[in-house]
Amino acid sequence: MDPLTLDDLDRQLVHALQIDGRAPFSRIAAVLGTSDRTLARRYRRLRSAGLLRVVGLPHVRPLGHVDWFVRIRCTPDAVTTVAAALARREDTSWVTLTSGATEVTCIIRAHIRSDQDNVLLPKLPRTARITSVTAHCLLRAVAGTNGWPGRTSALNPQQIETLSPRPPALNGHMELTEADQRLLPVLAADGRAGYPSLAAATGWSESTVRRRLDELRRNDVLYFEVEIDPMLFGYATEAVLWLTVAPSALTGVAQALAGHPEIAFAAATTGDPNMIAFTVCADPGALYDYLATRIGALSGVLKVETALIARHVKRAGARLLPMSR
Repeated sequence: MDPLTLDDLDRQLVHALQIDGRAPFSRIAAVLGTSDRTLARRYRRLRSAGLLRVVGLPHVRPLGHVDWFVRIRCTPDAVTTVAAALARREDTSWVTLTSGATEVTCIIRAHIRSDQDNVLLPKLPRTARITSVTAHCLLRAVAGTNGWPGRTSALNPQQIETLSPRPPALNGHMELTEADQRLLPVLAADGRAGYPSLAAATGWSESTVRRRLDELRRNDVLYFEVEIDPMLFGYATEAVLWLTVAPSALTGVAQALAGHPEIAFAAATTGDPNMIAFTVCADPGALYDYLATRIGALSGVLKVETALIARHVKRAGARLLPMSR
């Protein structure tokens, strides 16, 4: 089978993993009507080719943290260095090269009480080739919180309900232990890491690891995300949209974006622009059509800035491979 092609069963597997990233293959197989060996083999094929990865990540609010969308404009010869330096940090994600590889866009996580200077300045390489930096605090995610619709449309409602984990208990703020701090980096690299590996990293027994994972998930501290290249679904053009929206129209625009299959993720932010959206389209022509007919029709959108994503340096989880030039 061509490793760059997904068939129906592959797509069902990806959707199932987005619902529950640590669901046993036996449980998924029972829902899909296939064998767990078949699913395990397909998962290993995609993961070993670097095409798919499940990562375990902490939610922001229960830990008293906040995410910042950061735009860094650089001279062309500095982009690779700046992006690589940011990608090496544990508190960054979605480090991308945009605008013809003249700009770095990333998410930086910080304590909610940190001021902007403390969030940004210690994290940036010291170089005069950075020409501007802007930061927008994420106020509310409005679309894509359960995965990009392009990869979550392979299962029917009954299958989704069967695979869905228990809803969070939402017990509020939760402090991480030192062992949790050793656990999270392992899950950020491989959300399906086995219990022996997690026990070795934390010093806990396997049964304790199982209980702690369940506790973190039940308190909505930990969630699992599927990283997969949209190209496998036939979408070759990714872009970041920076929207300036009238305050009175924020809710309406947010609701509209949540219903657009082209939107992988969107959030309301501080600043001007005050909404960011990550789009996935088949090609540049499809992006044009989306901007002209869908975004252009939204009442209250005052301005749109579009930046094509040239390369992902780091996605949601830990960065595993060195960045190639």
